[in-house]
Amino acid sequence: MTRLPREALGYAAVSLVSLVIDVTILAFLVQVLKWGNLAAAAIAFLAGACVAYALSVRFVFTQHRLRNRRAEFAGFVAIGAVGLALNIGVIYLCMRNLGLQVLTAKAVAAGFSFSCNFVARRQALFVPSSLPPAVF
Repeated sequence: MTRLPREALGYAAVSLVSLVIDVTILAFLVQVLKWGNLAAAAIAFLAGACVAYALSVRFVFTQHRLRNRRAEFAGFVAIGAVGLALNIGVIYLCMRNLGLQVLTAKAVAAGFSFSCNFVARRQALFVPSSLPPAVF
């Protein structure tokens, strides 16, 4: 199997684990602690993103554009923040316009954010740079 399909499948597995953590935290915050849906979705999504980074660099991506792992993590989180905005926006629109419950809306949002995050993270962080190596 070539690198791109292997990475996509690995990232899908990592994302599934991260999604389970995300949804579990979301359900706990909303159903047990009675948090607002969107605040709970943001916290749960960020927790899932941290798990996604740790598992992605351990099991999925073998190449890195940046040498500095702190800078790489910051980029991963920054891309995740865009994914978070997309995720919350999709949840909001699904609940408001389609009348979906929060966990059903979350399932719809997960598909969008998975696709966007994989492409952006892979291209920005996990392919070799065509430029000379940075010193970071």
